[in-house]
Amino acid sequence: MTTSTPQAPPQVIGEDGLGPVRLPVDRETHQFDDWTIAYTKSHILKSICVNNNRCVAGEDGCCELCLYYFTLELPHLPDMVFHRNVLRITHTSGAQLEFNPIDALKMVRNEKLDLKVACSEEWRESRPEAAHTSDKVKHFDWTFSTEYSGTTNERFAVEPTDQRIDMFKLMKREPILFYHDLTLFEDELHDHGISLLSVKVRVMPSGFYVLLRYFLRVDGVLIRINDTRFHYEKGNDYILKEFSHREAKVAQLKHVPPALFTNPNEIVEQLPVLRKVNEKLTIVKSE
Repeated sequence: MTTSTPQAPPQVIGEDGLGPVRLPVDRETHQFDDWTIAYTKSHILKSICVNNNRCVAGEDGCCELCLYYFTLELPHLPDMVFHRNVLRITHTSGAQLEFNPIDALKMVRNEKLDLKVACSEEWRESRPEAAHTSDKVKHFDWTFSTEYSGTTNERFAVEPTDQRIDMFKLMKREPILFYHDLTLFEDELHDHGISLLSVKVRVMPSGFYVLLRYFLRVDGVLIRINDTRFHYEKGNDYILKEFSHREAKVAQLKHVPPALFTNPNEIVEQLPVLRKVNEKLTIVKSE
């Protein structure tokens, strides 16, 4: 069962400072056995502090932009941060799996990046320094690379496993009961590529499947894909999780048609797997 509930859009002060602008928020919920699968989808994070840079960390009224800067301590944010976009999967036991942009950006390294490309300096020069960023932050990963693989609460026990997601089973034809695709953040690297984090969910009669994907393409230099897959089969008390890190320098991909470089679904199989982690998320039963 899927329900879409209209929500009163949030009010923020317009760029002209004259009054509120009504921004739509889309929410939808699907019930699958003991699971509630819900998403929230809305506008991108404002690029200007609505309080004229007078926000104070931890105080009421701190705007969403400053909250991100205070929390992350990054000198810059991606071009587009969909700060209200969240996918949340909750079991009746209270076990919860969530995907949100701020937790993903917390895993961006606050250190100098070894990747040497000319566009990195152009990218930095194209953006003014954030007013609320600490002076101690000198370098950071300007590609916003993240190995974020979702956020779980204490009602899931996470442990390594030898079990694998059965991709052949997932390829079987089944009715799609619910599907959604959310972008969490995106940056075009000053027109020299793309850095994109997105999450997709698909619900079938046999269970549900989630793909969280970070895709990085630095034109002429590097392609990187971090995929985290989750599969729940009906009747189980656990979810299988598989994380993979793939990347290759463009010079290593001479055998691949360049037209595939812009399509993560096509290029992913051409990239070598550098690291893989398999885990089981088991629901902690109440005593």
